[in-house]
Amino acid sequence: MTTPVSWWWVRHGPTHAKCMVGWRDVPADLSDTAAIARLSAYLPSQATVVSSDLLRAVSTADAVAGSRVRLPHQQSLREFNFGDWDGLHWNEVATCDPTLSRAFWEDPGVHQAPNGESWNQLATRVSDTVDLINTSGHHHVIAVAHFGVILTQIARAGGMTPYAALGHKIDNLSVTRLDWDGRLWSVHSINHQP
Repeated sequence: MTTPVSWWWVRHGPTHAKCMVGWRDVPADLSDTAAIARLSAYLPSQATVVSSDLLRAVSTADAVAGSRVRLPHQQSLREFNFGDWDGLHWNEVATCDPTLSRAFWEDPGVHQAPNGESWNQLATRVSDTVDLINTSGHHHVIAVAHFGVILTQIARAGGMTPYAALGHKIDNLSVTRLDWDGRLWSVHSINHQP
């Protein structure tokens, strides 16, 4: 029998970067201790915590974990691999790859940054990890990850196209709750600010 699982997706703390940040390991600013405390208090106390293995997600997960059980950090929960675009400002990407950069965001799916990955590749690696954790007997999973990661799961749970999912705002330290009943997904809330 499959156990229902509620996924509490948390976007990591702000990095204040003014460029594309994918697999570059930049720290999160967790100086707003009141916001961290509100977030931790909002999340279920009897939950398992997992995060991307990137510093900004790991440190945010550490800040909200408290006495909750931690799973090993998951490379599969990293942000989009933006490849050669990582570290560039959006305008630079639009200038150096105008057609591809437009297609990447306006027709997400198979388009990928040079030496990076596509929406479909990101969605597959994240969904594979989610599916594996869903079989582990956890009732509540707090997953600290990234904008793109969370959007892939919103698309999955809501039966949305990637383009429709990209229209959702996912703020730093926000919570998106997606529920798995053992057979079907449902969207409980998106971008909740505790």
